[in-house]
Amino acid sequence: MKKAIFYHAGCAVCVEAEQQVLHALDSNRYEVESVHLAQNTQAIDQAEQAGVRSVPALLLDDVVFHINFGASLEEVKGACHG
Repeated sequence: MKKAIFYHAGCAVCVEAEQQVLHALDSNRYEVESVHLAQNTQAIDQAEQAGVRSVPALLLDDVVFHINFGASLEEVKGACHG
């Protein structure tokens, strides 16, 4: 089964996108993981290495899809470490 990772920071834009994307993906084809970067700050480096530049973002088959625009990854890092 393929893996899809949805990265977000918990903002209203992210939560709405998360609900839409998670319901749209075929659970028979994709194992979906939702990663709240403000709560799981260790995952920020992983997201950045995968190519995530803003959240919400979906990593699907090693390709990052940036959805709408909630916050840049730099803003997320600043909020978590500031």
